[in-house]
Amino acid sequence: MQYPEPIAQLIDSYTKLPGIGQKSATRLAFFTLGMDEEDVTGFAQALIAAKRDLHFCSICGNITESDPCVICADPTRDQTEVLVVEQAKDVMAMENTREYHGLYHVLHGVLSPLEGKGPDDINIASLVTRLQTNEAITEVIVATNANSEGEATAMYLSRLLKPAGIKVTRLAHGLAVGSDIDYADEMTLIKAVEGRTEL
Repeated sequence: MQYPEPIAQLIDSYTKLPGIGQKSATRLAFFTLGMDEEDVTGFAQALIAAKRDLHFCSICGNITESDPCVICADPTRDQTEVLVVEQAKDVMAMENTREYHGLYHVLHGVLSPLEGKGPDDINIASLVTRLQTNEAITEVIVATNANSEGEATAMYLSRLLKPAGIKVTRLAHGLAVGSDIDYADEMTLIKAVEGRTEL
């Protein structure tokens, strides 16, 4: 038995979301059918508004309504540091710590030869241009994820930027607060030892 066309289209739309398979999409579609029409309309309008009203900051690549974004436009931020992250959502994660007060640069991905992603496929060229035109920046902090692609991207950025006299640092990796050493994997322990600090 086939679903009526509107439900089938809704299921198909949900399957386009990451991590949503056919079963989850079907559940979401039927959940949507059970929602009040006002809630469904609000949901649809939120999707359209997000797509229509948001764009990337011309300086850092973060998602924004205005250009430049509020972080790049804020003169009270530390203008000497740029923290490089993989995705725009990582900016919000860092901002939620309330500990970092510098600038950001969003790569919109990482180097991944297996997926055919090279330096030209992510937002590296604008970072280089930014560093060449802004002499106030003295340090680039690489905050890519601690996986093979993130590490490869960090190494690439280091080799690319260090010859220009820019200090390139990497966020420390290691044991999570509250974790037990005997449950940590080998790479986590290696990074914890490498990133040790003096007490």
